[in-house]
Amino acid sequence: MRAYAVGDRVTQFRYGAGTITEVNAHHTVIDFDDHGLRRFVSGIVILEPSATVSPQKASSRPKRASRAKTS
Repeated sequence: MRAYAVGDRVTQFRYGAGTITEVNAHHTVIDFDDHGLRRFVSGIVILEPSATVSPQKASSRPKRASRAKTS
């Protein structure tokens, strides 16, 4: 079994390409491009290295409208 690190791009057969966001001896958390965050048992998850580039995600925080200054 290959050891993966945070930030590695991987592919999982069901969810496709994603980026590892957390990994330890028990769990591996992957932020998939099309399916969001998923948590797997590290000892049994089957992953393949991916050469795909991580897509730019939109900010989850809405922008505030600027107010005109009054004097």
